[in-house]
Amino acid sequence: MPDLLAQLSDQKRRVDFDSFDITIKELVGMVADSLIDIAPEYQRQFRWDQERQSTFVESVFLGIPVPSLFMAANPNGSWELIDGVQRLSTLVHFVADDSVRQKLKLSQSLILIELKKLTEFNGKSFQTLPKPVQLQFLLKPIKVTTISDKSDLTVRFDLFERLNTGGVLLSPQEIRACIYRGEFNEFLRQMARFAPFKKAVRLPREGESNGTREEFVLRFFAYYDSYKSFDHSVTEFLNGYMERASKQFEYPKHRAVFTEVFQELSAALPRGIVRGRTTTPANLYEAVSVGAALALKSRDHLVTTRISTWLNSEELRQLTTGGTNSRSMVQKRIEYCRDKFLGV
Repeated sequence: MPDLLAQLSDQKRRVDFDSFDITIKELVGMVADSLIDIAPEYQRQFRWDQERQSTFVESVFLGIPVPSLFMAANPNGSWELIDGVQRLSTLVHFVADDSVRQKLKLSQSLILIELKKLTEFNGKSFQTLPKPVQLQFLLKPIKVTTISDKSDLTVRFDLFERLNTGGVLLSPQEIRACIYRGEFNEFLRQMARFAPFKKAVRLPREGESNGTREEFVLRFFAYYDSYKSFDHSVTEFLNGYMERASKQFEYPKHRAVFTEVFQELSAALPRGIVRGRTTTPANLYEAVSVGAALALKSRDHLVTTRISTWLNSEELRQLTTGGTNSRSMVQKRIEYCRDKFLGV
């Protein structure tokens, strides 16, 4: 019992929240002034159609309670949206002028349709409503809950994941891109577009637009630098590495390793890093790419003459399928591929 209570107390201390009632006018103004940031990774979630947006606007007019917006406070005082992209984007779409809507890549003002209660509002935009009605809407309060910048980034990732309830859910890598912004995140994007890498790593169509390709780049560097310290949680391992790399990372060295590895692999494996299917399994990818990188520390070029044979071997299959995300299995499969690329 003491351990249970101590853990609960410790975890609660890591999260610091504030709550506010903010008018729609103030919220839209904060978006206009870039005091509320909707990350590009989050903007793609805006999927409510015109009828769904109209229904939400009607609910606000009628005073029906709507869910809170969740924000994360940044050190510079701005807020970053965690949950509520549909609601906040709808308010901007309905109320804001052209310049503010363009921040969210929204076109003309929202026209209300299919309203069941406020039928006289159908076909109206905000600008065509009487001034007293406009003011009434602008002064409606919306509850906003913020997590302070004192909460660590691990907590922030957890909250993104738990509160990510929009129409199109973010992948873990898209959440990382929201949280760990900066040079390293942009570097992952650049490497994800490297042609030999795209040739070697075959992803399903949705993997090209949901951050999976960037996550594969992250996996390469994380395992290359730290595979011997891997624990059983891939998400925590990648989060920890991305947080550290966002603060310190040897860009020229890592870029050179990455480009050399995938130039060689794309030439040796014209169909990509695949085995009996058309897409690249993550475990096999990690083993082959990191194994190749480790081998290139010892020789100028990889030994690839028998790569098709050992890639499909039963030994490697056992190391890369099933419950294989343990430290020993990760180490064994990476070093197995390293040795094969060395010609051992």
